[in-house]
Amino acid sequence: MNRTLTPSERRKRDQLHARRIEKTLDAGAGECFLRNPAIGRIVANALKEFDGSRYWLFAWCVMPNHVHVLFQTIGKTSLADILHSWKSYSAKAANHILGRNGEFWQREYHDHLIRDVAEFDRAGRYIVENPSRAGLKNWPWVWSWK
Repeated sequence: MNRTLTPSERRKRDQLHARRIEKTLDAGAGECFLRNPAIGRIVANALKEFDGSRYWLFAWCVMPNHVHVLFQTIGKTSLADILHSWKSYSAKAANHILGRNGEFWQREYHDHLIRDVAEFDRAGRYIVENPSRAGLKNWPWVWSWK
């Protein structure tokens, strides 16, 4: 169109892109290391480790190839520091179990700022319903404060 997208158009494009990524992940793309119960447990425990001191957890789900977390930072703890802590600890432990070295997590992450109660509720439902939508019956790695 040879023009800059409006903020509304950019948001819509980003939403469509995010939905396509989620469909691909839910279909089981990638290595799916997190399907291993020992690794799923490591990631779940990493998420819970600093709940109440660095952040408040509201919902989380460890899927076979990705993770969703709804949380609020506490004090001056940054999002980058929290994610580094989760990824660093769990990557080292998972690589040890798998007998491998190198990158475990992708460098980037997709974060979303929650602006109101309706968005908070929608995000929480999305997270806890993700295993069912992906066809994972009795999936153990999902939690919500509700």
